[in-house]
Amino acid sequence: MSKPRVIYWFRTDLRLHDSPALKAALDLEPEVFYPIWCWDSHYVYRARVGVNRWQFLLDCQNDLSQSITKLNKKSKLFVLREPAVTLLPKLWKAWGITHLCYERDTDAYARERDDEVQRMAKEAGVEVITRSGRTLWDSDEIVKKNGGKPTMSAHQLMAAGAKVGEIPRPLDVPTSLPDPGEMHLDKLEQKVPEPAPDINAHHRADEEKSYAEGLAGPKGDFAPPAFEELGLKAATTTIRGGESLILKRLEERIFSDEDYIGTFAKPNTSPAAFEPQSTLLTSPYLHFGALSCRYLYHRTLDIVEKRRKAKKPVSEPPTSMTGQLHFRDMYFAAQAALGWSFGQTYNNSHCRFIPWHLPSKVDTKTKLITGGYEVDDPEKEIQFQRWAHGKTGFPWIDAIMRQLRTEGWIHHLARHSVACFLTRGGCYISWERGAEVFEELLVDHETACNTGNWQWLSCTAFFAQFYRCYSPVAFGKKWDPEGDYIRKYVPELKDMPKKFIYEPHKAPIADQKMAGVRIEGDGDQEGKGGLKSYPKPMFDFATQRDICLEGMKNAYHVGLYGNNPEVMDGSWKALFDDAAEGPTKGKQGGPAGLDTFEDADGAEEDASHQKPPTLKKVTRSGNSESPRATRGHKREASQGTLDGAFKKKAIKKEA
Repeated sequence: MSKPRVIYWFRTDLRLHDSPALKAALDLEPEVFYPIWCWDSHYVYRARVGVNRWQFLLDCQNDLSQSITKLNKKSKLFVLREPAVTLLPKLWKAWGITHLCYERDTDAYARERDDEVQRMAKEAGVEVITRSGRTLWDSDEIVKKNGGKPTMSAHQLMAAGAKVGEIPRPLDVPTSLPDPGEMHLDKLEQKVPEPAPDINAHHRADEEKSYAEGLAGPKGDFAPPAFEELGLKAATTTIRGGESLILKRLEERIFSDEDYIGTFAKPNTSPAAFEPQSTLLTSPYLHFGALSCRYLYHRTLDIVEKRRKAKKPVSEPPTSMTGQLHFRDMYFAAQAALGWSFGQTYNNSHCRFIPWHLPSKVDTKTKLITGGYEVDDPEKEIQFQRWAHGKTGFPWIDAIMRQLRTEGWIHHLARHSVACFLTRGGCYISWERGAEVFEELLVDHETACNTGNWQWLSCTAFFAQFYRCYSPVAFGKKWDPEGDYIRKYVPELKDMPKKFIYEPHKAPIADQKMAGVRIEGDGDQEGKGGLKSYPKPMFDFATQRDICLEGMKNAYHVGLYGNNPEVMDGSWKALFDDAAEGPTKGKQGGPAGLDTFEDADGAEEDASHQKPPTLKKVTRSGNSESPRATRGHKREASQGTLDGAFKKKAIKKEA
C-alpha cells in the first residue's frame, strides 16, 4: 500500500509550535508533504483589510516559510495565487494527493468555503483531516455542551468547558518535515479571480497585481506577494509579525518577569501608555496563529501556579491573562453557534435591536447585511467620519483613533472609550459602523472578538449596563493627567497647557496662540498665521449622553432582538415615539432599523412589510401604550434588562 501524499493547508495557523492539525498530518508519515497557502481573493478584494494588517500577514508568512526551510531545505511555505475552492481540486489531481489537513475555523465565510472544499474532496476521493487549534477548547464542542446555544457569558463558557474537559497542553515543534513532491504546475491553468468590487481600493497606490504572474508568482518561487504586487500604500505600523518574533519576545520580556505575568490584570493596565504599551500585545499573533493560545495559556498558568505555591500574589480570571483568553473563547463559541448572523443585528437572535443612526443595509432574501449603510441623518454621517478620522474635537477620542489609523493597534480600554462614544455614549450610531472601521484598521482584527466587543460596548449583547458611559474627558485624565498620550497622537496640541489639554476649546485665545494652535471649525481647516488648527467639539457631550441614555432606556423597554418579526418586517417603528432617538419617525420602517424598505435588497420580492400590524408606540419616557412586543426570545441570564431598576427608582421617587 502506497504511503499518504499530503497537502497541509495553512490558514490562520501560521506557526509550527502547538499545531494539532499539523501533528495529525505528520502522524500519517506521508511520502510527500506540501505546506501551502491559497491566496484567497475574498481577503484581497472583499474583506476590509488595511495596509498594516497586510504587512503583518506577509511578515508571518515569510517567517513561517523560513522556519519550514530550517527543518527541510527542500521545503517552504508554498503560496499559490488562487482561491482554495478552484485551486485545490487541480492540485489533488496534479500531485496525486490522498489527504488534505488543516486547522478548523469558526468564521462564517471560512466555514462555507471549507464545506465546499470538503464536498469536492469527497468527490475526488481525498480524505480530509481537521483539528481545532485556534481556541483553548474546540468551539463546536463548547456549543454542544452549552445546549447548542451561543456562550453569552464567561460563566457559560467555563461551565461548558468543564464538560468538554481540560485544556490540552501545547504540542512540541516538529523536528523534521517530509520532502514536498514535484510541483507539476506547468500545465495547470490559473483561474484569475474577478477584482471588482475591490473594497480595499482606497488603500492602493497602484494596480493590484498579485494574480498577474501565475500560480507561483513573478519569480516562480511561490513566495508571498510583495507589498508592491498588492499595489498598497506603505504600511505605517511598527508592529511586525512572525512566530519566531513573538516566541522570542515572550521568553525575553514576558515570561522572564514572573511578577508581571503572574499578577497581570488587564483593567489595571493603562490605555495611555506607549513606547512600550502596557499589555502583552499578543492579540495580532493569536489572530494569525503565529502564537498558540494554548501555549500562552499554559505558560502563564504554570507561572501562576508556581507563585501560588510560594504564596506570592497572583491575579485571577476574568482579569488575568488566562481570563482574557477565556473571553476570547466565549466570543468564538458564540460565533460558531450563530454563524453569519453573529456579525450583525439583523436576524441575530442574541443581539438587542436599537434604532441606531446609520443602520446597515440588508438583503431580505439572504438575511445578511450588504456592506453598505443608510444615511438617515446627514449630521450623523459627518459625526461618523469625524470619529473615524480623529477629528471629533475631543482630544482623548481623537488621539485613540489616530493611533489606530497609524499603528493598527489600541489598548482595550481605548477601544472601550471610542466604541462607547460612537454608540450609546455620544453619537448613537450603529455599532456595525464602528466594527467595520476596526475591521479595516486593526492589525489584530479577529471577527469573533471584534464583533463581540462592539456588541458588549454598545450594550446590545453580553453586557447590559448602558448607563455606565466613558467620559471623553474624565476617563482619559484618570490615566494620563499630563496629556502625554494626546500630545503624541494629536501633535497640534503638543504645547497646549495641561489645564486645557483635554478641553482645548476652553482655552483663552491667548493660550491658544501661545500653544501654536487655533481651536476652530470641524477639523478640515488649515492653520493660519503660523498657527495649527484643531476642531471644536462636534457636540456638547453631557447633552448628547443624556439623549443616548434616554434612547437606550426606551429601546430596552421595547425589548426587541434582531430576529423578532417586528425587526424583520419593519413594523418596529410603530413601537417607538416619533421623537425618540434614531430614525423612528412614522409607523412603518425598513428591516433591521432602516428608515424605509428602499434600502433593503430583495424587498421588491418580499411583500411581508406591506401590511404592518397595529402596534402602540413607546414614548420618550419609556411608557408603553400597549403590551410589549412579542419577543420570541428567551433572555439569557447575562442579558437581563435594567427595566426593573428604572421602575424601582421611579416607584421609590413617587413614594
